[in-house]
Amino acid sequence: MGGVSVSKVDFSAPAALHKWPSLGNQRRPDRESYQVSQGTLDDCISAFMEKPAPTRHLYDIHTAPQPPLVTDILSPEHVLELSRLREYL
Repeated sequence: MGGVSVSKVDFSAPAALHKWPSLGNQRRPDRESYQVSQGTLDDCISAFMEKPAPTRHLYDIHTAPQPPLVTDILSPEHVLELSRLREYL
């Protein structure tokens, strides 16, 4: 990889896709997110990517942390980045 060390991400780690209740396509800060699907990190990234782009900001993925690339709650921006990365890992 040209001297660049790429951290390994375990895409088979257990994970859950969560959705935030929304009003006018905005997250409701007074509510908690709820689980909509469960499986591997790979499954959850795929389920996230199947959501319409204008609603993806309402979702996040909960999983065990895998420093430095994976945190316990992955934001939509983070999920998009991991989705692109998994093509190369």
